[in-house]
Amino acid sequence: MIGRTPEPRRAIVARVRDTEHGNVIDSGLALWFPRPNSETGEDVAELQLHGGRAVIGAVLAALGRLDGFRPAEPGEFTRRAFENGRLDLTEVEGLADLIYAETEGQRRQAYGQFAGRLGKRAEAWRGQLIEALALVEARIDFSDEADVPEDLVGPALAIARALRDEIAAALVDDRRGERLRDGLTVAIAGPPNAGKSSLMNRIARREAAIVTPFAGTTRDVIEVHLDLEGYPVTVLDTAGIRETDDPIEQEGVRRAQARADAADLVLWVIDAQAGRSAVPPVGQAAPMWMIRNKIDLLDSALRRTPHGSDERSYDTYAVSALTGAGVDALMAGLTAFVRDWLGRGEDVLITRERHRGALRQTIEALERALAESAAAREDILAEELRLAARALGRLTGRVDVEEVLDVIFRDFCVGK
Repeated sequence: MIGRTPEPRRAIVARVRDTEHGNVIDSGLALWFPRPNSETGEDVAELQLHGGRAVIGAVLAALGRLDGFRPAEPGEFTRRAFENGRLDLTEVEGLADLIYAETEGQRRQAYGQFAGRLGKRAEAWRGQLIEALALVEARIDFSDEADVPEDLVGPALAIARALRDEIAAALVDDRRGERLRDGLTVAIAGPPNAGKSSLMNRIARREAAIVTPFAGTTRDVIEVHLDLEGYPVTVLDTAGIRETDDPIEQEGVRRAQARADAADLVLWVIDAQAGRSAVPPVGQAAPMWMIRNKIDLLDSALRRTPHGSDERSYDTYAVSALTGAGVDALMAGLTAFVRDWLGRGEDVLITRERHRGALRQTIEALERALAESAAAREDILAEELRLAARALGRLTGRVDVEEVLDVIFRDFCVGK
């Protein structure tokens, strides 16, 4: 289509022609990346053209008329890079997260995985396991050789014990990696007509929820996604929690309670005029803040906008969703809460449940291996070390991952 092959990894200006008709489609840059030093490990040609729909359509149509050419499947280029050893599976997942990152914190975490933060550590762990396994295998296979030391199992167990402790420490991270990847959830809950939807709109800075003076207006859960200092937060506006005979409102209350129970923080909103008659329910699992709304309706002496704590140890904020009074203090507190929860998530190793599961399997195998030291069954010890190494291999995709590949790559954008 350009009439020549460029020098490897050197951009040239070229006219791109339709080989069937000879027409010039566009003028742009062409590059050539021979295998294996390409993104996918295969021969790759790249055309950098003008981005108009007519140009792209004509080039794709011309390519489609060449023998052996077809559009890439979703994630196919990345999958080829994985299959040719250019990326491991944790780096592939990091790339997927990088593509879909919405905040700066998510981007930094995703790039760390794409750059091999977990994959390189896992391969180092796996290398140590293979070293320990080699010691045990040598003890089993060559115990009658004069130049093979008697105590090979002891050093192998020392390696296994150190690895178990190191991997266990990586797992104790409060799931901060997954939380940053998925975002923190804040549920706005409370009795009907307390101004929850108005507060939601004030936080979202737009009319996200319908506001009326009638109790029970909100029936379903409304979500708003925020970016607070680079950290992702999903705020939920829920139905007013109360006893009701309306079956539709009952379902809204049930959903509200379920989402509040699963949230990372609950903002329990009450009418400031209600005093202590609308306290939060006892037994709420998530941290809860008391939000005294509608302070604009109180006498000036009762408008205590600075936040503090009441006798039940709730953080309390006094706000007016109508005028905005006290909302800046609430948002500052919320930002600090999010920063504390997610701020260390960018440096953690684990960002997906799949990672956590593979590392748990590794630890379980190491625990069984260490338990075998007392029984001195070296063949079983070797097998448990082999299973631990295999679990780490599945983490990076080195072994036995066919069943998870389709799940991982189906979420990629077409052709990436």
